Amino acid sequence: MRRILIFLLSALLVFSMTACVHAETAKVMTSFYPMYIFALNVFGGIDAIEIDCMTAPETGCLHDYQLLVGDMMKLSDAAALIVCGAGMENYLPDVQEQFPELAVIDCSQGIDLLTEEDEDGDGELNAHTWLDARNAVKIVETIAEYGCQLFPEFADQICANALAYTERLNALDEHLREELAPVQGKAIVTFHDAFPYFANAYGLEIAAVISEEHEETLSPAQLSQVIETVRQAGNPPLFTEPQYSAVAAYAVSAETGAPIYTLDPLVSGAYEKDAYETGMQQNAEALLEAFK
Repeated sequence: MRRILIFLLSALLVFSMTACVHAETAKVMTSFYPMYIFALNVFGGIDAIEIDCMTAPETGCLHDYQLLVGDMMKLSDAAALIVCGAGMENYLPDVQEQFPELAVIDCSQGIDLLTEEDEDGDGELNAHTWLDARNAVKIVETIAEYGCQLFPEFADQICANALAYTERLNALDEHLREELAPVQGKAIVTFHDAFPYFANAYGLEIAAVISEEHEETLSPAQLSQVIETVRQAGNPPLFTEPQYSAVAAYAVSAETGAPIYTLDPLVSGAYEKDAYETGMQQNAEALLEAFK
């Protein structure tokens, strides 16, 4: 069996992966909220596997997230770390340097990643993969595949959990495609760059992005450019996100008359197994409301 070194900061002791897996409880860390919800479904009902989230739900997307001492302590006795990948966890090299044999499950594997140009014209991966339910299926399958390798004694339960969940996610995807068919081709303006996968999956056009990063403050020139873009697109609905300030969106709305609604990138919420499905359905309802 592949061995994983578990660093205990307090005692500086090293255990083999076998000891970890066969311990009373093995801990699997997730990088942030959506990965936690997916892992919760894959490992649910297995008392010997504890699922924990490294960051608090209110952290939101991990853009420019800096590791805390508490994060490293959580990772010190973990059997695995589940990450979104595609550049979401920019701190990952530091983790791998500190814990070189920690199993890292990169959930961007097998997903057709979208790229965007930054201000310098360079291509940059968009990491918000989970907002396409088909990608969510791939993420769950990746977690299950590596979970079976790490915990072979629980492989049957992991596979059964994953199968049941992917069936729900596939049904969700089919439902969203049918429900959102009336708004296919419609233009929207989003708060930041979280929704290209969602738009591609369900036939929407993103006419403009108010802010590329959620913490970015637009200059007057940038705000004027967004306002002009919104006007040229016919003043489509503006979609803010519940996790972040909507000041820029309200400024654009005041100038253009474009109405404001909410789309949730699902980076925070209740720690419940059906949270992803509930959130995606609420996003569909918000879009239908905006275009009714």
